[in-house]
Amino acid sequence: MKLAIYPGSFDPITNGHLDILERALKLFDKVIIAIAHNTAKNPLFTVEERLELLSLTTKKFKEVEVDAFDGLLVDYVKKKKAIAVVRGLRAMTDFEYELQLALMNRKLDENMETIFLMPNEKYTYLSSNVVREIARLGGDVSKFVPPVVLKALRKKR
Repeated sequence: MKLAIYPGSFDPITNGHLDILERALKLFDKVIIAIAHNTAKNPLFTVEERLELLSLTTKKFKEVEVDAFDGLLVDYVKKKKAIAVVRGLRAMTDFEYELQLALMNRKLDENMETIFLMPNEKYTYLSSNVVREIARLGGDVSKFVPPVVLKALRKKR
């Protein structure tokens, strides 16, 4: 079975994330969406809330598992016996950052492969940060997130 890990903060999951997930499912038999505990970020949603939102938005995909992890991504990938990590690229700034991460991960584990996928053009501007800011200011984010996430964002206001 070809298993991939799709790591991120997913705070919150957006339609862009789901687009990358659907693209990854064309390449892999199974994808684990893995929420990374990042103490450097100040998340809007707790890890538990994000796990629930991810589970609800991906329940239609039987080939998807939702999980969270602490520590190094390379250790998590080894533990799960995945063959690759999936990362989305929207613009050149994403590429520079993601390339650094991929090369560092390869230094930590020479067998670690990173697959970069580009979202549909309509999602190239979309990020969780932008969605959180628009929602915080009372803007309409209904075009950017699944309905269950929209409801959760409205409760956070």
